[in-house]
Amino acid sequence: MTTALITGSTAGIGAAFARRLASQGHNLVLVARGTKRLAEQATELHDRHGIEAEVLAADLSTEEGIAAVETRLGDRTHPVDLLVNNAGFGNKGRFLEVSLADELAMLKVHVEAVLRLTSAATASMRSRGRGGVVNVASVAAFVPRGTYGASKAWVVQFTQGAARDLAGSGVRMMALCPGFVRTEFHQRAGMGTDNIPGWLWLDADKLVSAALADLARGKTVSIPDPRYKALMGVVKLTPRGLLGGVSSRTGRKYGPQ
Repeated sequence: MTTALITGSTAGIGAAFARRLASQGHNLVLVARGTKRLAEQATELHDRHGIEAEVLAADLSTEEGIAAVETRLGDRTHPVDLLVNNAGFGNKGRFLEVSLADELAMLKVHVEAVLRLTSAATASMRSRGRGGVVNVASVAAFVPRGTYGASKAWVVQFTQGAARDLAGSGVRMMALCPGFVRTEFHQRAGMGTDNIPGWLWLDADKLVSAALADLARGKTVSIPDPRYKALMGVVKLTPRGLLGGVSSRTGRKYGPQ
């Protein structure tokens, strides 16, 4: 049986990955900040699917948290075959309205943790000649929209570059770029969602199913929904100057309230 490690596993996209992978018979290492929710999730998945679910409480905005997960990924006696870097959050407010400390915490989770955990995982995977990494980004990576979008753009570029460098090693890497997904993300950030059109919302379980299919196909970037594929196609054809203005107005309309 293979083992998958999922960060931010107790809610949203991370929880959907945990459910799907457990149903397919994968053992899990569940990583999140809350010990109680981790224990409840591990027990439920073990009882329902008969898999082994290990828990690791870690805050990836801290050095200690990142180091703890690095250590687990480097354990060659209990190797991890699939890493899902899903942990992340958003800050409410425009640039200079958000404290520098909060901006740096976001970069710690979205950039430093992703780099370090991917490095720890793929070093072991390459030596075994197999493995996979899914780095959860966002369609926000493709438009000029604040620190969140910038951090997710880094995730996409990093993942594509690393995938090229690891080509032929047996290690697959993919950046997952969803749109609006019904999770706890917006609630935790204090963002209103009532003004977001219903057609923009994605189901987390369907998203994960499409993402895993894209990983199996060897894609390095996954936009797992026809609606967002079409929107991103328009984005590619839009001049950057015009796109910046549209992105800013859209952010005010559909972003934090």
